[in-house]
Amino acid sequence: METNDQNKHGIAQFAALKTAIANGEEVLVKDLVSNGPMLDIEKSYLIDLAKLHGNRTILMLLENVTLKE
Repeated sequence: METNDQNKHGIAQFAALKTAIANGEEVLVKDLVSNGPMLDIEKSYLIDLAKLHGNRTILMLLENVTLKE
């Protein structure tokens, strides 16, 4: 059951991160990415989303996120 809860938390956090990027909420993005590393595919997607919205600060925050190994 713990894995299921972890998956739900991860999905909810990813959704919150996408919304924060779309809304240009730099402080929230910074808080959400500080929770730890992410998968390469997640990072790539979020960087593309940030590029679409043109927020350099958010883009830099995402580029500095470490990747899960």
